[in-house]
Amino acid sequence: MLHLPFNHSITLIIITVIVSLLAFSNQAVMNRLIFWPPAMQKGQYDRFITHGFVHADGTYLLFNMITLFFFGSAIEQFYRQYAFNMGFVLFYLGALIFAILPSYIKHKNDYQWASLGASGAVSAVLFAYILFKPWSLILVFFIPVPAIIFAVLYVGYSIWSAKRTGQHINHSAHLWGAAYGVVVTILVNPKVLPHFLSALTQLPF
Repeated sequence: MLHLPFNHSITLIIITVIVSLLAFSNQAVMNRLIFWPPAMQKGQYDRFITHGFVHADGTYLLFNMITLFFFGSAIEQFYRQYAFNMGFVLFYLGALIFAILPSYIKHKNDYQWASLGASGAVSAVLFAYILFKPWSLILVFFIPVPAIIFAVLYVGYSIWSAKRTGQHINHSAHLWGAAYGVVVTILVNPKVLPHFLSALTQLPF
């Protein structure tokens, strides 16, 4: 019998959708899982992970999970060879923690600030993917854009948005997640960097 490898990306998507839908209908669940810095004073460090499994609304959830679906499996193939087949899961959870750390340091005593969503980890997955296929096309509002061009625009937009007031999206987590995805992937296998640089010179047009 043919045994197909267990897809951790799909498992993460299923868990995130279930937990997010539960939190949508149960405010107590949402309040317990969301990243709220003062809760760390109560020892609730699990929020560094749990905040990535709840979302503000269905659109936010759908966007993150579609992105994870299309790019997660490709990066999972790379990370499967590490940590006894759990490399991708550790990479993803590590991204959730790393991406939120700067925000935690900035807001650790702010009772009015909170954050949620998988965007930090999803950004890590997306930018790790770009290292392997920088010229592959990504659909942005149904418009095909080369991955490396999208990366530049994404970083620029996130930096600009992070400086604006009244924003309800944690763009800082997007940026740090993206940085995590690039740096960790190169550290895990330094050969990825020359591959990326070589792929950049191979223009598809």
